[in-house]
Amino acid sequence: MLERMVLNEQNGLIPKRRYLNYKFILSLQGDDVAKNLKWIMSSHSIAVMPPPTIETWFMEGCLQGGYHYIELRPDYEDLEEKLLYYLAHPAEANTIIEHANAYCAQFFNPRLEDFCSLLVLERFYER
Repeated sequence: MLERMVLNEQNGLIPKRRYLNYKFILSLQGDDVAKNLKWIMSSHSIAVMPPPTIETWFMEGCLQGGYHYIELRPDYEDLEEKLLYYLAHPAEANTIIEHANAYCAQFFNPRLEDFCSLLVLERFYER
């Protein structure tokens, strides 16, 4: 069943707009944060990933598996099980999307973002 969900393009590159047609999008860390996490969580798709281990301005450590994203084991052994579960429970999947969108909304306030930037700069210069 999952074989039908795997994206397969000849050149291996898929534009972001095509990804947004899918309910589930893998968000995987490498040597740095998963750079696609922010736009996935701002979309109508669900980030599927192990718990993040790298922290940025996005405060990945505040994200909760099963609430903001579909949490996988670090070895990905439960990928198929989790996707099949959320395919069978679309209301739960939609709730995760709503929580992810609400989490991202806090970063869309320019005044608050400017204020946070000033606090960071102030702290930097104090040290």
